Amino acid sequence: MRRAATAVATACLLAGPTVLAFFSGGYFAEPRLIAAIVAWAAVLALCSVGPAPLPRGVPGRLLVGGLVLLTAWTALSATWSPLRGPAMEEVQRLVLYTGALLAAIALLRTRRAMRAVEPTLAAGAVVVIGYGLAGRLLPGLLDPDRSQRADGRLEQPITYWNAEGALAAMGLVLCARLAGDPTRRVAVRALAAAATVPLGAGVYLTYSRGAIAVALLGVAVLAAFVPSRTQLWAVAVALGGGTAAAACSELFPGVAALEGSHDDRVVEGAIALVIFVALAAGAALLAFIDVRRGSRGEVSPRVARRIAPVAAGVGVAIVIGIVAGSLVGRPSKAELSAGAAAERLATASSNRYEYWRVAVEAFAEHPIAGVGASGFRVEWLRERPVLESVRNAHSLEVEIAAELGLVGLLAFGLAVAGAVSAARRALARERLLAAGSCAAALVWLVHASIDWDWQLPAVTLPAIVLAGALVALAEAPPQPLNQPAPAADRAAAVH
Repeated sequence: MRRAATAVATACLLAGPTVLAFFSGGYFAEPRLIAAIVAWAAVLALCSVGPAPLPRGVPGRLLVGGLVLLTAWTALSATWSPLRGPAMEEVQRLVLYTGALLAAIALLRTRRAMRAVEPTLAAGAVVVIGYGLAGRLLPGLLDPDRSQRADGRLEQPITYWNAEGALAAMGLVLCARLAGDPTRRVAVRALAAAATVPLGAGVYLTYSRGAIAVALLGVAVLAAFVPSRTQLWAVAVALGGGTAAAACSELFPGVAALEGSHDDRVVEGAIALVIFVALAAGAALLAFIDVRRGSRGEVSPRVARRIAPVAAGVGVAIVIGIVAGSLVGRPSKAELSAGAAAERLATASSNRYEYWRVAVEAFAEHPIAGVGASGFRVEWLRERPVLESVRNAHSLEVEIAAELGLVGLLAFGLAVAGAVSAARRALARERLLAAGSCAAALVWLVHASIDWDWQLPAVTLPAIVLAGALVALAEAPPQPLNQPAPAADRAAAVH
């Protein structure tokens, strides 16, 4: 009975973000509330059948404690927030995230569960992005709703293109890791390599500059964490397949921007689908060829020493470029109306600087307690220099500073410090098992720093689950040297 309950709870935890994606990303109250009830039901069930699902080490306690403190302070801030209803929605969201984190730490302590995290979350990303692509590749069979604000960009089912791109980037990184993991079965590695094609197209078709940047950051970090020839080969396959799919998409206006008549879109979608299938088959074949070559070990120490600085340089350049792009000034009307067009990617300007400026000024006026949860939208209406309706500061850290002040920043900092410490311990303990989770979680953190992913559980919950998995791995007892490898690892080694 206990084993069955644990299996069901683990399945709900790992599949939950994908389900929420089809309810506007979990942005609205009802699906978010149901998800929170499920998460906390799992936590209570775990408490009743065994020890409390609490972290045992300092990193996990920092992560959970920071998130609990952030939840409590957000709830308290509702007393001075100018918008009591939206403030309580923030509390509900944090309650969901806290429950999911506790459930993840408790449920992912076994090696079988840990090894299921990457493929399940990657498969979820493929399902979500695949659904959005299906509306472009098979318009005669599937025609999902579309938002006028998206202006042709890929945004279904989450309904926000930048968040859709962030999820595709996380999935791309996880698939690149799976394709380059010699302990995985051949079928898993081949399917993961094939999945990089639709995920790469998904990143591009959102026309999200931030999503493209964090995808590149993620694969660079992944190469630094696992500097093996097999992993570098998988990264090359992922980048090549994703880039080829993006380039092919641009050839067909119906696929790239939902332009043209229905008949034209049907023909273009069918041609693009054939190309995508061919690219996916090619990526899978390349992964299979690499498997047949056998484990080729790590690169030479000299090359390995060079990979880390190069990856770090790429990461720093990407972060600087993202931030600088938001500070270069207001975009022109032509840039704002670019929508689903390659020209949009040629510029880095946006209105984010104005959002951040208003938020920083609010923080300067209320440095300790902030203006209260969800109070930024009121500050924006009062101080906005452009006639644009904005609810979020488009940066998790900046928004926390404005709405929750130094106390909120302290709580968030504790949570991040705990997650980073857990990641370091997990990498030191089992690098091959932790590398993909670390890289994908970093993708989320950087993207959440320049957008409002926090308000979309379908995008944030995968990062919460990955953080919980890293805590569980960091706290796992060391395996004896004479302990045999898991069956999956032994089977992969034979190949």
